[in-house]
Amino acid sequence: MREYHLDTLDNGLRLLTVEMPHLHSIEMVCYVGIGSRYETPETAGISHFLEHMLFRGSRDYPTSQILEAAFEAIGGMANAATDSESTCFHSRIHPAHLQEGAALFASLLQQPLLNGLEIERRIILEEALEDLNQAGRLINPDSLTARLLWPEHPLSLPTVGSQASISGLTLADLQQHHHLYYGPSNTVIALAGRVTRSQALGTLGESFAAWQGQPAPPPCPAPDTVAAGPTTSWVKDSNSQVNLQLSFRLPGWRDSRNCALRLLRRLLSGGGTARLMRRLRDELGLTYHVEANLGLHHDCGVLSVDLAVVPESLPQALAEVLDIFSDLCARAPAEEELQRTVRSFLYDLEFSQDQPDGRAARFAWGELVGYPLTLEGERQAILALKGEDLQTVAVELLRPEALHLVVVGPFRARDRKTCEQLLAAYRQA
Repeated sequence: MREYHLDTLDNGLRLLTVEMPHLHSIEMVCYVGIGSRYETPETAGISHFLEHMLFRGSRDYPTSQILEAAFEAIGGMANAATDSESTCFHSRIHPAHLQEGAALFASLLQQPLLNGLEIERRIILEEALEDLNQAGRLINPDSLTARLLWPEHPLSLPTVGSQASISGLTLADLQQHHHLYYGPSNTVIALAGRVTRSQALGTLGESFAAWQGQPAPPPCPAPDTVAAGPTTSWVKDSNSQVNLQLSFRLPGWRDSRNCALRLLRRLLSGGGTARLMRRLRDELGLTYHVEANLGLHHDCGVLSVDLAVVPESLPQALAEVLDIFSDLCARAPAEEELQRTVRSFLYDLEFSQDQPDGRAARFAWGELVGYPLTLEGERQAILALKGEDLQTVAVELLRPEALHLVVVGPFRARDRKTCEQLLAAYRQA
């Protein structure tokens, strides 16, 4: 069966339709190609700020309360998220109210009033404080890791921005940002659920056909040269635990090895029997939870491991994580472990066919960034992988010079020295 239909309106807007007639709802997802990597230190956070401001009202729904009430009246609750490369707006809609839902999103995206600037600024400043401690120091491990991976580059900037940049943004800045990046050729809309392709084309064509805009400026490319690891960042913070994030800088999703990386991440962190949880939690009792995450951009990326431990357990926890990575490089996973991991991966792919929000987001994002991987395409790619493929990818990408460590919390000075010695010894034998 065809997984989705793709149509392009005359103005360049791309529309994806995922027909799921057995459902009783429609998920509408709008992806715009703008995020934090398009920003500068002075404008850091503007994409996220603008995302917030679009919910402050539009020409047809002039206040945030009127806009929210309109979404709720058709069974929805509009939400949004901004990352480094995209901004996503989404809501569930009752199938009987698709026309109203399309009109709501069209008004929100095309005709925002950008009212209530100072109120929204206060809200975002409060959000940004979540990344800082009482002394005003950055304690968000993701942001600290980004500074190590891509120093002096937009990818090192927090998506929410800084207190200084948020405070300095003006209404004119937001209007210009909207003008540059919110256009039909930079937007993909997906509908998944009880909707047909003809319904989607007719309804969205009516609401979005008049939208005009220019091609958006490209993002700043990833740096050609970066500092060789291992590098570290240590931030003192008053807490009962130390937060540790170990990461490897990677190529992006355009790299042919990214499917193997996704399976490798699942082998590390796919449940209670995966390597990290089994060793650090079940066998050693060092942590309550440990998780591996894979974040890929089009030209760069990161594999990270996050956990929290009591200060005295920091060296042992780091040593164990490094040993797990060393073992991945030293030998291919056993066939039983590989097949268990593959089976779990494929089950999740199959289960995702029951999730209209996930399917809409997957396909819309893939179309936006030029990586339209279907469920069947990914299934076939995963089935083709062998244990030796995972070992090869580990050897090639989990290298000492790509290794970085962030530690936040009440760490001990002597443990810092021990941890840096452990990093220096990684894969040196």
